[in-house]
Amino acid sequence: MSASSGVTTLFLDIGGVLLSNGWDRQMRRRAAQHFRLDYEEMNERHHLTFDSYEEDLLNLKGYLERVGFYEERTFTRKEFKAFMFDQSLPHLEMLTLVGRLKARYRLKTVAVSNEGRELNLHRIRKFALAEVIDFFVSSCYVHIRKPDPDIFLMALDMAQVAPQQVAYCEDREMFVDVARGLGIQGILHRSYKSTRSALAGHGLSLD
Repeated sequence: MSASSGVTTLFLDIGGVLLSNGWDRQMRRRAAQHFRLDYEEMNERHHLTFDSYEEDLLNLKGYLERVGFYEERTFTRKEFKAFMFDQSLPHLEMLTLVGRLKARYRLKTVAVSNEGRELNLHRIRKFALAEVIDFFVSSCYVHIRKPDPDIFLMALDMAQVAPQQVAYCEDREMFVDVARGLGIQGILHRSYKSTRSALAGHGLSLD
């Protein structure tokens, strides 16, 4: 079955759409409380270096050294990494929705995401994302981050589709705006219900 709107491809953010965010402010605050770190200092160091990690210019070990292990700690890098990875949770309704739409409409599905390599690999494997996503245009692989338009152009080239054939689900309004500026049909994800309705408006309905 084909979508009535001509949509053949879904671009999907991972954090905030298919899964919880990978390492957001609330998660960092929980880590600071759990390990008794100065949150403000850790958060400042995070903002100074996380872009490099997401673009794969710095590995996770290097990120952790800059953010938490620049001095002696009473806990190990392994313990901190485990805590960091354990923060990820699936959005099961969205994963099910994407899987069912993919099967029904024979959609191509592409993750367009800002994530660091180790965290991205962990999340792909733990939540079996490859079962619903055909390929991953993650910042750590392509060395470009949203909102740079080039990451969307690269995803279009890799998927071999025109912008108007793509519906893009994303929870950050700026990124949706950038995609729309390229002719992609952007959907601002607020909830499972609103996104399901928006996709139905593009001819991708399960009813």
